[in-house]
Amino acid sequence: MSKNCEGRLYGILDLGYVTADQAEKMTTLMLEGGIDLVQLRAKGVAEAEVAALGSKLAPLCRVAGIPFILNDYPHLVPVTGADGVHVGQDDISVDEARKLAGPFAIVGKSTHTPAQAAAAKEEGADYIGFGPLFSTPTKPEYIPVGLEDIRQAQELSGLPVFCIGGIKLENLPTVLEAGAQNVVIVSGILTAQDPVAYIKECRSLLGQS
Repeated sequence: MSKNCEGRLYGILDLGYVTADQAEKMTTLMLEGGIDLVQLRAKGVAEAEVAALGSKLAPLCRVAGIPFILNDYPHLVPVTGADGVHVGQDDISVDEARKLAGPFAIVGKSTHTPAQAAAAKEEGADYIGFGPLFSTPTKPEYIPVGLEDIRQAQELSGLPVFCIGGIKLENLPTVLEAGAQNVVIVSGILTAQDPVAYIKECRSLLGQS
């Protein structure tokens, strides 16, 4: 399994926006556009369905040389052939997740403050998500953290920090000006009329060819 989680543009295939039967097509488009990491987020979906879908998406990402991450379900990482797992701040620890996912699995952790970013490093996370920067319909219960703490979170964690939450093509320049180096984009990609072109435009702003 790859430990490479240092790409700049992280795409989340959220089944709140894309139906399961569209997932393979959307993943193919994301890969064609040049996404650096792909995560499957399937909240409220039966575990067996997550396992079945993950087993279809993992090979697509493997052929493209792109890490495929499961949101939650660390025990499904070896089952699906995924490269790793992402856990929330209130989920199991990084160490527990790695025990279930496998010793070579990528383990990412959600953080909302610089202190949590520093703690994630001590836990042994391979990367962190930091946010939500802006309000987002994906997680309406979360209060936006804003842009002020991005640099501090990066300094304290010393890890790849993927800023997340309400980031789209339109506000990406503002996020980058605030010091963000890596970003997660969800609805912007999944609802774009042309996801491939959308991702390529985002990559251009990120300084990627």
